[in-house]
Amino acid sequence: MATFVLVPGFWLGAWAWEEVAAGLREEGHEALPLTLTGLAERADELTPELGLDVHIADVVAAAEGAGPGPVVLVAHSGANMAVTGAADRIPDRVSRVVYVDSGPMPPGMAGIDFRSPDDRAELEKTVAGEGGGWTIPVPPFDAAADPVNLAGLDEDRLAEIRRRGTPQPFATVTQPLERPEPLPDTPRTLVACTIPLAAVRQMAAGGNPVFAMMTGPSWTHRELPTGHWPMFSKPRELAALLAESASQE
Repeated sequence: MATFVLVPGFWLGAWAWEEVAAGLREEGHEALPLTLTGLAERADELTPELGLDVHIADVVAAAEGAGPGPVVLVAHSGANMAVTGAADRIPDRVSRVVYVDSGPMPPGMAGIDFRSPDDRAELEKTVAGEGGGWTIPVPPFDAAADPVNLAGLDEDRLAEIRRRGTPQPFATVTQPLERPEPLPDTPRTLVACTIPLAAVRQMAAGGNPVFAMMTGPSWTHRELPTGHWPMFSKPRELAALLAESASQE
């Protein structure tokens, strides 16, 4: 049986993993959902200086505190940076990294660098205004305006995310991730939700530096067609894929 450290994406806390964690535990696995510093029940720890290094340290501490054996680190969405940084720092403690509708970034890139120029400018405008200059406010989670990412979420679930979501520290998006050379060969799995695997492979073959990192002998790929929030839209299916990934040693 495996130990999973479940790290949520932007605006969320450990609560987002409740149904996935239950599914893993029913199969005999240990599931440890994590709330990163400054979010959810730890929102009172949010400061303008809170950056990626703090969240990497959170994940490292969770992995090292999980017990004597290796762990599976699971990164949803924007947690990719913190989880990748942690896996780079403690490769002997990590048996696999699973990226849920996300992936690792090349050395020296920040999360904001993955955005198009227009998206980046819009984000910076929002942070400067609603975010007080240093947070990313919780978005409206409007299914009509964002049907692809919010696919599979009913209005009750969307209302819960709006209610329980908390602002994301902007420095976690702007701080580049420094990575070791050579990179660890830790086994990795991509669970693709909003981007079909065929498109991922096409972009990797075309030389996209981010998607190119999601291929190679250490990688396995799985598809879970749904929105960007599968822990809410398809929690049982996601739990099954995570359990499967842990057996691929």
